[in-house]
Amino acid sequence: MRSPLLSVLFVGVLALSGCAASTPAPTAESTPAPATAAAASDCDGVGVVVDFGTLDGEGVSACVDATSDIAASSALDEAGVSTEGSVEWGDQIVCRVNERPAVDETVEVEGEASFVESCQSMPPAYAYWALWVKPAADAEWEYAQEGLGTLQLEPGQSVGLVYTTGTETPTPAG
Repeated sequence: MRSPLLSVLFVGVLALSGCAASTPAPTAESTPAPATAAAASDCDGVGVVVDFGTLDGEGVSACVDATSDIAASSALDEAGVSTEGSVEWGDQIVCRVNERPAVDETVEVEGEASFVESCQSMPPAYAYWALWVKPAADAEWEYAQEGLGTLQLEPGQSVGLVYTTGTETPTPAG
């Protein structure tokens, strides 16, 4: 279990790490084929897992064909997952996934103030999209050490997004 303080610390370190704010364009060698519905854990390419948590969205578990390194943002695109960053931090944080939380959606977390996500800056420490990386099929999920704008994945790795609320930080299910 991770505390909200650790979550804020992680998000702050990530935001202040000086990562580039632009998404690298895929190269000819890294342009992936379309994603398949295969489970991310059984993937020879790059696995993609999305868990909407309390947002009640339909989760994603897909495999993106990749024979060389691929940008995490490209893997998500190929799996049919759209992301939006924030005005202040760009794509180094994830503000919305497949338009959730919606621009007019009130997010409620027990014991915390409800809010509507504006995507202007950092999300609250008690309700945010956590970005995860699984370095190998048999490895444990780890917090990503950089944002979508710079994160590169190798075949056999997975990327996960989990909408995290409260004091628990669950890992992706795939």
